[in-house]
Amino acid sequence: MVLAGLLLLLTLLAGAHLLWGRWKLRNLHLPPLVPGFLHLLQPNLPIHLLSLTEKLGPVYRLRLGLQDKLVSQRCQDISLGDYSVLWKAHKKLTRSALLLGTRSSMEPWVEQLTQEFCERMRVQAGAPVTIHKEFSLLTCSIICYLTFGDKVKEDTLVHAFHDCVQDLMKTWDHWSIQILDMVPFLRFFPNPGLWRLKQAIENRDHMVEKQLRLHKESMVAGQWRDMTDYMLQGVGRHRVEEGPGQLLEGHVHMSVVDLFIGGTETTASTLSWAVAFLLHHPEIQRRLQEELDRELSPGASCSRVTYKDRGRLPLLNATIAEVLRLRPVVPLALPHRTTRPTSIFGYDIPEGTVVIPNLQGAHLDETVWEQPHEFRPDRFLEPGANPGALAFGCGARVCLGESLARLELFVVLLRLLQAFTLLPPSAGALPSLQPDPYCGVNLKIQPFQVRLQPRGVEAGLGERQCQ
Repeated sequence: MVLAGLLLLLTLLAGAHLLWGRWKLRNLHLPPLVPGFLHLLQPNLPIHLLSLTEKLGPVYRLRLGLQDKLVSQRCQDISLGDYSVLWKAHKKLTRSALLLGTRSSMEPWVEQLTQEFCERMRVQAGAPVTIHKEFSLLTCSIICYLTFGDKVKEDTLVHAFHDCVQDLMKTWDHWSIQILDMVPFLRFFPNPGLWRLKQAIENRDHMVEKQLRLHKESMVAGQWRDMTDYMLQGVGRHRVEEGPGQLLEGHVHMSVVDLFIGGTETTASTLSWAVAFLLHHPEIQRRLQEELDRELSPGASCSRVTYKDRGRLPLLNATIAEVLRLRPVVPLALPHRTTRPTSIFGYDIPEGTVVIPNLQGAHLDETVWEQPHEFRPDRFLEPGANPGALAFGCGARVCLGESLARLELFVVLLRLLQAFTLLPPSAGALPSLQPDPYCGVNLKIQPFQVRLQPRGVEAGLGERQCQ
């Protein structure tokens, strides 16, 4: 009886909230509304949303739930935190740690860890490799080194954080959690998936807190060994000029969480998509290796191409841009919220409206791109080519780790193609280029394997450092 009464009360409250919201919007010229509210159940959601533009135009409304995600019980994270003066200070601190705190060490660390990765792959040469798992461990180790410093030499910590990220991602994507976005009041009922998510978050927080404590115990004022040192000392330096609140250690905690959640699987997935496309297009792979051999040969002016000199490898840059265009790992940009009433295409957009740009939709727009569904890196080599810069989002919530991700994509693909030829595990066994159909808002690649055939002695010539 009590349960039935609670359900009735929740239903009445939800109905009253909906009616009040509609009454406030009665005099506005709003974009067309897509009927229904189970859009999250659609396979390949971004493509489904793109198809709606053919019927409704480029701007429309739909119900996606978008309830607050269970990310932290303390300070908000950067990706989903409310836009405020405190949020901007939090973002500035994290960006400074990435751009200033690790400026001199970022590329050498990525190079070193990538070389070690290639050595591990050489041991498995000729055998089928589940490359996404290897990329995932590599990107997690890079984040570990940048965040916790070169003292992170034991693989146990890298594997522990990798397993933690995998557990969180798997739990978030489970239907028992996804359904809470569509039917929020179900969170008040027993839910094993929600319990597992809370346990995963507690484990994550315990691991991060331990690292913060170790840093505080050994930190030297005015010096920073890694991003965590920089941010912990920056909490006192970055003052919030106006508004309530102040940066706390909890903000550093959530910055570390964002770096691992946003910087591990996203980059690993993009690298995996690149390998899959190159397996389907061996002629592009051959041209890339010819470009590398030409620029990294003993007779070249410099046998090492740094990220600053990436313009020397135009086809590699174009290939990365084309992979990001076709398979942006987060095809629906992070939710934005309007801070004041505005309009677009003649439609009224009220203050507080959640706006989600469909990045993949923009990348597949036939009015902008010729043959948008085709893998054609050469499109970025043409004069006046579209830069295709939307893969990392846009506006205030553009990806903080874009510079790091682009560096990783460049270095890892350069070293991988320099050392190996990518081959399918058997004749005709090519990976699917279709995303996992039920993967939430991420474009996850379906599992596949690849054989890495060493290119021989000449592949190592480019490893010589410039003097």
